[in-house]
Amino acid sequence: MLTVSEKLEALATLGVELNRVADLDILMERILSEARHFVNADAGSIYIRDRDRLNFSYTQNATLQKRLPLGEKLIFSTFTVPINEDSISGHAAYTARATNIADVYHLDESVPYSFGRGFDQASGYRTQSMLTLPLVTNRGDVIGVLQIINAQNENCDIVPFAEEDEKMMRHFASTATVALERARMTRAMILRTIRMAEMRDPKETGAHANRVGSYAVEIYEHWARKQGMGDKDIDAKRDVFRMAAMLHDVGKVAISDTILKKPGRFTPEEYEVMKQHSMFGARLFLDRQSEFDDAAQNVALNHHERWDGKGYPGHIDVATGEPLAERADENGCPLGKAGEEIPVFGRIVAIADVFDALCSRRVYKPAWEESEALSVMEEGRGSQFDPDLIDVFFSILDLIRSIRDRYPDLPDPEK
Repeated sequence: MLTVSEKLEALATLGVELNRVADLDILMERILSEARHFVNADAGSIYIRDRDRLNFSYTQNATLQKRLPLGEKLIFSTFTVPINEDSISGHAAYTARATNIADVYHLDESVPYSFGRGFDQASGYRTQSMLTLPLVTNRGDVIGVLQIINAQNENCDIVPFAEEDEKMMRHFASTATVALERARMTRAMILRTIRMAEMRDPKETGAHANRVGSYAVEIYEHWARKQGMGDKDIDAKRDVFRMAAMLHDVGKVAISDTILKKPGRFTPEEYEVMKQHSMFGARLFLDRQSEFDDAAQNVALNHHERWDGKGYPGHIDVATGEPLAERADENGCPLGKAGEEIPVFGRIVAIADVFDALCSRRVYKPAWEESEALSVMEEGRGSQFDPDLIDVFFSILDLIRSIRDRYPDLPDPEK
């Protein structure tokens, strides 16, 4: 457990640490980890406001995590709650006031809210002490709620949250809110860029981009741990990789509408034009000034390469689009990158993008059944896809499914 002086020191450096994280989802994970460590709490959740409701966006639970095999992640279902006084989290957002409850099963009769026991009953968990804090901006707007559950003493007994911890967590919540606002603006800019592409290509939606980004990060993290990479290196790369993966098809903005919006399959000539989106996307990041620029160029350029070397665009000069002389065939066409010539970020997004495309509705096809899509992914092992990464993909299918549920497509307007 942290001492008072250690907590004060941690508060002083918290803003710097959190502002190093750019991606919204990864920031929520970091905020919750830091908050739980700060007050030695077993579990917690973050809710993000969407108009008059709170989206249950991220959760952690050390007790339930221990029940899983080593390396597996806790899978959670998303839901929303109204911002009103009926629930504890809704009350915190509605009133912009924190609540510190010693035992949620024994609430004072005077409070307007109640505790829903459904999660505890389904999981076998016992929620007891709960500290719920609104995330309030300098303008007074509530953008979400931070909820910390089951404080523990030095003997790991569940105890109420101390008044001193509540005061410090108010400061923590203020710092976290600043970081969340910044990350939300970054996410909004990425989604606006994707919406710009969506205006040109109806297939390129925010839901698709969020799913591909989330799949890619999970595949990367599990692969990296198998490679023996440390948490610090993994966390740093996850942050930029998720955003880069979301922008994998941004180069489609340079492709003609007659091709992008064609309600059917491409002719060979149209397909050759369409393939140029990888190069155009990579060109957007030629003036590389950060790790994100490096990752985004890497993904845009390489996510259609194939493990067997039959992908595109192959070995080209991104600035000119011309083949590299030493890596061209007898006709002067660029040779495709093969195997580990393809950067790992590109190999991962290739898997994430193809799977999501197969499972999603397109103008020329309905969404495939998952079993059909998985058969195609398995058939591509060692030809289209890196076999080791395909193994990782299949090992985390439950996580992949939970991500699909988190970012659903809009209903088919024709149904």
